Amino acid sequence: MTELRTPAVVVDVVRTPMGKGKPGGALHSLHPVELLAQTLTSLLARTGVDPGTVDDVLVGCVSQSGEQSATPGRMAWLAAGFPAHVPSMTLERKCGSGQQAIEFAAQSIVAGVNDVVIAAGVESMSRVPMGSSRGTADPAGPSVKARFPALVPQGVAAERVAERYGIGRPAQDEFSLASHRRAHAAATSGGFDNEIVPVTLDDGMVVSADETIRPGTSLEQLAALRPAFRKEPYTERLPGHEWTVTPGNSSQLTDGASAVLLMSEERAHRLGLTPRARLLGGAVCGDDPELMLTGPIPATRKVLARTGLELGDIDVFEVNEAFASVPLAWAKEFGVDLGRVNPCGGAIALGHPLGASGCRIFTTMLNHLERTGGRLGLQTMCEAGGMANATVVERLS
Repeated sequence: MTELRTPAVVVDVVRTPMGKGKPGGALHSLHPVELLAQTLTSLLARTGVDPGTVDDVLVGCVSQSGEQSATPGRMAWLAAGFPAHVPSMTLERKCGSGQQAIEFAAQSIVAGVNDVVIAAGVESMSRVPMGSSRGTADPAGPSVKARFPALVPQGVAAERVAERYGIGRPAQDEFSLASHRRAHAAATSGGFDNEIVPVTLDDGMVVSADETIRPGTSLEQLAALRPAFRKEPYTERLPGHEWTVTPGNSSQLTDGASAVLLMSEERAHRLGLTPRARLLGGAVCGDDPELMLTGPIPATRKVLARTGLELGDIDVFEVNEAFASVPLAWAKEFGVDLGRVNPCGGAIALGHPLGASGCRIFTTMLNHLERTGGRLGLQTMCEAGGMANATVVERLS
């Protein structure tokens, strides 16, 4: 296995509860800057690390408009009352933004540029709706459309993935039901207790549990939902296609934030901190933009080759549940038992706060490894435009 020259270790990971990303959701009343500020405060309070020693704060955020437009990490750091000399920047690699923040933080430590870095993510989808940063503009442009005339929205791409891999509606609904059941089991058994930090709203109310898990859902309820993307002009592009993607087997729009504290191994030991994990390697790649959501497959191959690992070495896989067809296609491609994929539920049950999801998944994966005694975890995220990140983490503590 390839060893990093100066390993980047993970000292702690936290996330907020997940709130429904719509008006009236549990976290809707809170400005996204305040949401992230409380997350950063909790992270540093748990570790006792002096905020003034942090070299940089890297924050994933996709919809950078309105309340999320002015470098939300910088605003959150200042809102938390932390020293003004610590900088921040915003990253946007679509759904992989938070995961890319972790990768960049680790890379800066390995390169010797930084010693202490916070990687984080935030998205308030109830206050800054998905797509609001582009408005009515067409982000593709004529040259891209000429080269890839079959570009479609992600939901339609999920239909293409289902068709390509022969994944029917029952399999997608069954996977979605399992996501809710696994998340509910983790929540009720205390599996999320070490990762969720409570959030205090402006009225003093405290939110401490995920709002998105639906333990009472059933296959009958899921089967009754109508396909969400069966409409013109997409029906013309998929003639004869059996439309299967519904709100029930897709990720939920969500408000949330998460943060990861990384530092050099030497700094952690000097501060008397016990690292919880270290990053063994990461990879990012592009794939067919017309199919869009299959990027996790080549990204997984790339990170395994880079680390010298095999699928059998990995104890747990986290494959973001943007749509049920994505992890199902990934598992079918690699022949991985679904029992090793998203064991605590995924974005179908816990929600997908775009820029925060990479750090949220990382947080849940590390805590699961610690609870179960597993050593290695691999997470991967499909991203708009046909991209994907993949990261391998090793539990230490």
